[in-house]
This record gives sequence, structure tokens and C-alpha cells, in this order.
Amino acid sequence: MSKTAQMFKPGLMLLMVAAAAALVLGLVNLMTAGRIAAIAEETMNRAMQTVLPAASYTDTGAEDDGEIEAIYAAEDGGWVVQVTESGSQGLVTMMVGVSPDFTCTGISVTESSETAGLGAIAGQASEKGEAFRSQFAGVSGTVAVTKEGGVIDAISGATITSKAVCRGVTAALAACQALG
Repeated sequence: MSKTAQMFKPGLMLLMVAAAAALVLGLVNLMTAGRIAAIAEETMNRAMQTVLPAASYTDTGAEDDGEIEAIYAAEDGGWVVQVTESGSQGLVTMMVGVSPDFTCTGISVTESSETAGLGAIAGQASEKGEAFRSQFAGVSGTVAVTKEGGVIDAISGATITSKAVCRGVTAALAACQALG
């Protein structure tokens, strides 16, 4: 066997393995994409109902500005805002309910990569998580943690995450006021 053929054979084998792996990954993606999209939509609808119950929601078409991802008008009045803020370990995506008088009706953390046992508490269905999220109901204007002169008690050991959630709620309230 020539030296060229000896060098070509491992490269060809690597190409075949990579092609097979790509084909398998493509098939798995094709088979699961619909289910993943359905689960994401169900999660979003559940979060919207949690923060501002309504019969239906209409996308206002607000442009994604890097912070506010979408604003949905609730049929019965008010808005649900999907907002993403930078936390301590990554992004924190949440739904924020806003009443017609521009107060927060509630929040629901839909995605987070925060540290388990600390910042992740903001989105957990635990006593601490519920206590943290319940503080946002009824707030308006600029929302901040108590260390910054606000009314929100930060999650112990997760001040950065708590501040991120406050920034998200503040941005959601401001965006809805801009809509009028």
C-alpha cells in the first residue's frame, strides 16, 4: 500500500463516521422537534396564565430589544412580557404580568442557568422560590432589592440573580407604559 493511500484511509474513515453521526443527529432532531416545540409552547402558556390569567393573549409585535423579547396583550386587559436578563451564571428568562394600571401582577421564571440551591431558587416551585416571586405582586416603577433601597428581599446568597429579576420586572413595567 502506498504512503498516500495509508494517509487517505484514516481520513476517509473519519469522514464516514462523522457523516453517520450527522445523519443520526439529524434524524433525532427531525423526530423530536415537534414535541420540543409543543413543550416550549405549553410552558410559555402556563407561565402566562400564572402571571396574568386571561382567556387569550395577542402578540403586540413589539420588537426584541435584547431584553424584552415579546409583549402579549391579555384579552381581559394588561400585558404579559417575556424578558431576559443576565444573572450570575447566564441568562434568566421570565414572564412578567403587568396590570392596566402598570403594576406587576406576578412573575414566572421560565428558563435559568443559575446555581442550584442559590439563584435557581428564583424559578423553583419551593417555599423559598414562591416567597421570592410573591414579593413582586403589586410593585410598580423601578423595582430593586432592599440593599439598593427597594422593597424586594434578595434570595440569600443570590443577590445577582435577585437583581436580575428586579431589572427584568422594571424593564417589563417600562415597556408596557411605553405601549400605553
